[in-house]
Amino acid sequence: MSGLSLAPKIGRGVLRWSVLAASALVIFGAFVLAKGVDPVQMYADIWASTLGDSAQLQTVLVRFAVLLLAGLAVAVPARAGLLNVGGEGQIVVGAVAAAGVALATDQRMSGGVVLLLMVLAAAAAGAAWAAIAGVLRLTVHVNEAISTLLLNYIAIDLLLFLIYEPWKDASGFGQPSSRPLAEAARLPLLSGTTVNFGLFLALAALVAVWWVLRYTSWGFRLRVVGGNPEAARRAGLNVGLLLLSAMLVGGALAGMAGMVHFAGTELKLRAGMTVTFGYVGFLASWLAGHNPMRVAGAALLLAGIAMAGDSLQIDSGLPAAAVNILMAVVLIVVLGRPALKKLRRSEP
Repeated sequence: MSGLSLAPKIGRGVLRWSVLAASALVIFGAFVLAKGVDPVQMYADIWASTLGDSAQLQTVLVRFAVLLLAGLAVAVPARAGLLNVGGEGQIVVGAVAAAGVALATDQRMSGGVVLLLMVLAAAAAGAAWAAIAGVLRLTVHVNEAISTLLLNYIAIDLLLFLIYEPWKDASGFGQPSSRPLAEAARLPLLSGTTVNFGLFLALAALVAVWWVLRYTSWGFRLRVVGGNPEAARRAGLNVGLLLLSAMLVGGALAGMAGMVHFAGTELKLRAGMTVTFGYVGFLASWLAGHNPMRVAGAALLLAGIAMAGDSLQIDSGLPAAAVNILMAVVLIVVLGRPALKKLRRSEP
């Protein structure tokens, strides 16, 4: 009986999301039509150049792994009512920590050991960076949305200092960067593909986060704190410690995203290497309502949209910013629906 009663609910959910997706496509189609581009042909080109092309599909999966970790870095603190806008900076310091370990060890240790050390260092660095915002929130009551956002710029400046000064590759050409990661210390690729094992690391993190938030007392306490911090405090919960721990876990996940991107794709530090992964991960988490499993779907969707940018420029002749408009339309349609419902309910 429970399965039968659940089926209509699932069907309504699928129908709702289908209508929302179709609405976003229609709105963006109207936009490109106004620019003199055939929307039907544009969508056909996007399909052929992303999901219809195995090489591009592999690139989508590579980007998805980083976005998934970045989205989870937002979802965990959100359970405690915290707004972690600092995924970008936490990703950067995670990549910096991984690179620091690699520079010190990849010529002297086996690749497996270096990879393990890089994961641990990146997670610790991301957690420490997020902890700054958590401590500021608990001690001097600085809103974590502001502090995490500002810490992004400090992290980027730290990266730039390192690649312009102490870690600059003397034998490199063009833009300053660190020396390339040794081949043995790079994330292995799946046989015959360009997809690295960071995908499995991200999926393992997804399962772990889902299980912890759903089945552990820590996850339950986070939900209580996120729902009503004052009630949680009166019930005897250590609200400060729970808030700080949520930020630490979120930062660690973002730091791991930095390591995956560094050791799987970039292979060296360079300016602009994170390409706004943290901000897109933030959008993925909000698009999914901070539900870990839904974050995976949102991250995959946004990874696909990001890769569609090449097709929009090459095949349709649209500017590079067009992909940002497509992403914005999807977010507005999905996130605007619940906001509209709340507005209607508040009307007299």
